Amino acid sequence: MQQLEHAADALGWQGHLVPHVEVLGARFAAVTRIRRDVHLWRREHGWAPEDDPMWFRSWSQPSMHDHLPVAAVDVVGILVPVRKAKHGPRACGTLMTLAPCSVVLPRGHPYRPWPMTELDYYGIGVVADHGAEPSEVLLPPEDRSPEFSSSLFGRWLQEVLYSLVLQRDPELAENPTGS
Repeated sequence: MQQLEHAADALGWQGHLVPHVEVLGARFAAVTRIRRDVHLWRREHGWAPEDDPMWFRSWSQPSMHDHLPVAAVDVVGILVPVRKAKHGPRACGTLMTLAPCSVVLPRGHPYRPWPMTELDYYGIGVVADHGAEPSEVLLPPEDRSPEFSSSLFGRWLQEVLYSLVLQRDPELAENPTGS
């Protein structure tokens, strides 16, 4: 997890780091920011995170549009640890349509121009892990999410991340104005 914390710090991403996220076959970490006003409102009205995939499917029905929860988190960025830079485009895949996405390369990974060019083309950032030392941004990520329309997957992912943030931070779950 230290690798991910260093990567988020190097990118300047402030918020709650949610490691070990696994959804629809993708494994990644996300940096989120709680929307305190929405979180407080949802807590006061008993609207817990809706992370059940079956509930997510029902959101596409027009009759459910006025029953959707307001998102209580924003996704600041997505971090995907990879063993080789060439795996970056596939690892970020759909995730880069939701928020800025950066791959995190392991310590001592060699610099290869072609994979870096490809990652740059897609707007995928690259962070080099340096172990206990601060990570280094080799390529800053671009936020490509405005190029894509919002999706039910993205909205559902916000609910999943909201649930994970509350699980990891019990104080926030009980005291919405704290931490």
